Amino acid sequence: MKRFLVALSTLLLFACGESDQTRAQQVLPWAETKELVVLVQNGPTALYVNAAGDYAGLEYDLITQFAQRNNLKVRFLVSSNYTEMLARLKRREAHLAVGGPRDDVAGLIYGASYQDVDARLVFSAKTSEATALKALKEGLSTLNTLPQYVSALHKLQQASPALSWQVVDNGDSESLIEQVSQGKLEFALVDSHAAEVAQNYYPNIATSSVISSQQQLAWAMPDNDIQLQILIGAFFQQQVADGSLRRLLDRYYGHVNRVDQLDALAYLGRIQSTLPRYKEWFQEAEQRTGLDWRLIAALSYQESHWNPEAVSPTGVRGMMMLTNETAQRMNVDRTNPYQSIIGGAKYIQLLKDTLADRAPEPDRTWLALAAYNVGMGHLIDARTLAVRMKKDPNSWADVKSVLPLLRKPEYFSTLKYGYARGGEPVIFVESLQSYYDILARFQPPSKTVLPMTSDSVIVHNPENLQLEINSVLNPMAVEKLAAAW
Repeated sequence: MKRFLVALSTLLLFACGESDQTRAQQVLPWAETKELVVLVQNGPTALYVNAAGDYAGLEYDLITQFAQRNNLKVRFLVSSNYTEMLARLKRREAHLAVGGPRDDVAGLIYGASYQDVDARLVFSAKTSEATALKALKEGLSTLNTLPQYVSALHKLQQASPALSWQVVDNGDSESLIEQVSQGKLEFALVDSHAAEVAQNYYPNIATSSVISSQQQLAWAMPDNDIQLQILIGAFFQQQVADGSLRRLLDRYYGHVNRVDQLDALAYLGRIQSTLPRYKEWFQEAEQRTGLDWRLIAALSYQESHWNPEAVSPTGVRGMMMLTNETAQRMNVDRTNPYQSIIGGAKYIQLLKDTLADRAPEPDRTWLALAAYNVGMGHLIDARTLAVRMKKDPNSWADVKSVLPLLRKPEYFSTLKYGYARGGEPVIFVESLQSYYDILARFQPPSKTVLPMTSDSVIVHNPENLQLEINSVLNPMAVEKLAAAW
């Protein structure tokens, strides 16, 4: 009897201890603490450290804007596993889990949907779509999939009983794409927005939308937090009404399909073969101007493919394709590659300084680069037109939507600087954004810049996950990518 009582006492103490520990991990109500605890995955579609050394990502931007609107502080808890994030949320270890699809999960409710995504089948570019589908449907290969696409696969299995798959709970789209690129996996089913972003870094992969499974991204929260759900609904309603959500989506995804796979592969090859000749000069240009050397190098590639003898039919020439007037203004010899790089960088900075009092970053940079291509006068016209059309003249997403109108008489005839091929700077900047993204993945910055700390926004990374943009996807060496093509 004594032994039984001792054992029972031990069990009760253990149970109480476990309960106390669970309660200790639970967050206090955000309405009391004025702090929102948010679970988020690391990666280019959610939260990462960008090329400028700042925290970035669609989810990071949306959450910080939501918190600011509601006078809340934010504490991000970075995780590598979305399934575990939901389990922690159900245990009340956070107030929100973001970046995942709306689902029917007991104990959780969801806020307003803000982005539609679909499934993307990822496989080697050496394999045709027909061959890939045949291998899967006949059970010759196993598909690795994220959990949210299992229901779609069950439907597909009704017509193809041999179809088999393995659910990857502890992983994300980026890691699966990387493994396919490296040949470690044959097939993966991932989120469409992640596949579009990663395809520029892994041009040896192909994607297919044949396995369709529409998903809506929405923030998850415990089912007793109706007040938070209401605030999130009002926030996204305002984001849609004033165009903020559209501009954010454009910032992160508006350019990802501009460079095709062959162009990306050629670029990766020249990063290996040509860039080393000029890298020190690009880095010196950064020291002189403060511009990221990788942005300057990407601009130079966009202009001349790093060919110092490049000449256009309109007479611009050299590494940075400067006009004679601009070269004289910057006091450089545009046929000298070193001077061309320094002069081009100084000119970009001059254009940015012209916009400094009006446009925030990164919009200021993209607007300045549009002016680099089409001229500041035509950019001024486009911004004037944006105001007339009740758009934001300081937003690159809004200005690029009106730039193509500068070739239409009903518009350019009412503007100071007249006709321009306004579609060209849009293509120019979007291509440049893609080249810059790729270079930032494969080339580190000249110096490590830690993200700015803030009293209102804290990023807690207990797993010590890689957040920097040039290491999020851990890309293969350039020569291996070329060999795997």
